[in-house]
Amino acid sequence: MPRVLLLLPTTTYRTKAFLDAALKLGVEVVAASERKNTLAASNPDTLLTLSFFDPEEAGREVLAYNAKYPIDAIIPVDDNTAVIAAHLARSIGLKHNSLESTEAARNKHRMRTALKSAVVRAPAFTHFSLDDNIDAVAEQISYPSVVKPVSLSTSRGVMRADDRRQFVDAVHRLDRILSLPEVSRRAGASSRDALVEEFIPGFEVALEGMVTDGLLRVLAIFDKPDPLNGPFFEETIYVTPSSLQEEVQDEIQSTTSAAVRAMGLTHGPIHAELRVNESGAWVIEVAARTIGGLCSRTLRFTDGVSLEELIILHALHYDTSNIERERSAAGVMMIPIPRAGVLRHITGVEEALRVKEIEDVVITAHITQELLPPPEGASYLGFIFSRAELPARAEAALREAHSLIQFSIE
Repeated sequence: MPRVLLLLPTTTYRTKAFLDAALKLGVEVVAASERKNTLAASNPDTLLTLSFFDPEEAGREVLAYNAKYPIDAIIPVDDNTAVIAAHLARSIGLKHNSLESTEAARNKHRMRTALKSAVVRAPAFTHFSLDDNIDAVAEQISYPSVVKPVSLSTSRGVMRADDRRQFVDAVHRLDRILSLPEVSRRAGASSRDALVEEFIPGFEVALEGMVTDGLLRVLAIFDKPDPLNGPFFEETIYVTPSSLQEEVQDEIQSTTSAAVRAMGLTHGPIHAELRVNESGAWVIEVAARTIGGLCSRTLRFTDGVSLEELIILHALHYDTSNIERERSAAGVMMIPIPRAGVLRHITGVEEALRVKEIEDVVITAHITQELLPPPEGASYLGFIFSRAELPARAEAALREAHSLIQFSIE
């Protein structure tokens, strides 16, 4: 039985999906988290505690573990664990993305630099420190622009600025976000680094793909029907397959492939965000991981294979080239947090579940939870899933179901 090491932060939504996939495939799982599990002492062969922020220490622990219980693949589930996965894979001689490429995928400044060097279409940018003279930076850039941290995800800390005053306000707001202890620890040495990029007009899409020996295979292109023009950039609806013309989808694929090569990614899943306008496709981000949250549920493949199963099979070097996404349309809504406050009551979920073509409604926020919308927040109220014959119907079902759910936030 092959053995897979899953790197599972305690905050991830993905644990159950990966464990279910491994069980279905008959794969042995070693679950590694950054916090000690109370059952770890009695299950030393299946539970590990690793410091995701100390690669050298984690590498020594995995090397010792591998000597007793050989590991066949290491699978990260988010941006932070993608970097430590590269360290660990190198320490025990497993095929994986290089450390440099995973760091480029996690650090937006390194990504932008790599894309610029390879002449891949992407926003012009300025790299600065929050400790710099912000008034001087404000005088040197053009507007509208987008301020963002170099290391966070889920649009956290990303803000549009249409003039000098808005830019200075956005930087101060970002400074407060990055000063939070849990955020600065995760960002590490780049906790004071930021980017300001030109704002790219147009509509946004996402691409889910798998890279094998440096070649990108597209698993799905998602349309994002809600405009993302700021002042913040919280995502809501994803729908696949894309309704864009074939030549536009081809350009999205070729531009993403060029970005993957420029960054040096060679093995494993990628999730890319692009903007499209009359000039073509522009790379906003390429991450060395799969789609986040519970959104992977939208993707179903040949014989009911899940995205997590596909990832495990690929990591174990099985040929997955004949596994295709099912033809029906699917969509997901990441239910946005409308305002800050404490969640007190939820109604309408049962009514939403009765909407035709709604597959499931999963509320991940809990009563009494303190909620923060973007740009400070990094979570959603939950997820709504639809499956339909046509993308337009999948989208309409999501909107109808969402309209029926009421959240009382004090």
